[in-house]
Amino acid sequence: PAEPTMVLRLKFLNDTERLARVRPSDTVGALKRAHFPGQEQQVRLIYQGQLLRDDAQSLSALHLAPNSVLHCHVSPHSSSPAPSGPRASAGPVHAALNVGSLLLPLSVLALAVLWFCQLQYRHVFTATATTFLAGLTLLFSFVAFAMYRR
Repeated sequence: PAEPTMVLRLKFLNDTERLARVRPSDTVGALKRAHFPGQEQQVRLIYQGQLLRDDAQSLSALHLAPNSVLHCHVSPHSSSPAPSGPRASAGPVHAALNVGSLLLPLSVLALAVLWFCQLQYRHVFTATATTFLAGLTLLFSFVAFAMYRR
């Protein structure tokens, strides 16, 4: 007798879904190979908050019910370990500096320096400049908390 199949829902970060017809005896690795050919090393599957790391684990061991949702994250780069040895440094190094991640610490530092100057050199700051600095600090605080609240 043929093994029964079931449908799983593969849900992606952009809220799109793909249906996958699988057998309970299929492994996590077989699911990745069937639905993400050539990207197996880049795909992360998450079920009930747990990352499915073992590609040899069968789907029946996960106790998946029909229409269960597997969250999928497809990384743009392979997560395989970097090559080592003399050939590893042969190519140019592409280390991109993520300036966006530095925006918050640099802004906090700039505001801290401005407040220090305002307290130490009070005679240089007019009432308008102090009001503007307080407003800027308040605005920045609202933006920072709104960003990290998500």
